[in-house]
Amino acid sequence: MHTWVIWLIAAGILLVLEMMTLTFYLLWISVGAGAAALVAWIAPDAFLLQVITGCVIALVLTAFTKPLAKRLRASKGYEDAGTELVGKQGVVVEAIEPGQYGIVKIGGDTWSATSTQQIGKDELVRVMKRGSSIIEVERWEEFI
Repeated sequence: MHTWVIWLIAAGILLVLEMMTLTFYLLWISVGAGAAALVAWIAPDAFLLQVITGCVIALVLTAFTKPLAKRLRASKGYEDAGTELVGKQGVVVEAIEPGQYGIVKIGGDTWSATSTQQIGKDELVRVMKRGSSIIEVERWEEFI
């Protein structure tokens, strides 16, 4: 298998993981892997150049987009998508055990969820906090 194909597969895997985490960190590494694939296509034997190109691209994108993202979040009218979930009601699709993940459906979306309490299937929950792709929930009755 050609080296550029391996870089391209790595870029695709990182892109899929990025879509699951919504952090932008894996996106820049994915773009770096894509740049390394391009270098590998042009110079297949220059593995060190491929790695350096991928790393430099990822670092430059991370360094230059962080201030832009910070400015965007501070702008007037900006609402973080993660904060919209906090306080919403959901239904437990897969039971949640303390220290283990369950699945909660909110609207039409399903989320991996944790809780400090045991919450059974079909119980109503409230979102207390959202991480990158995992939400923290509590039983709904405790807030009424």
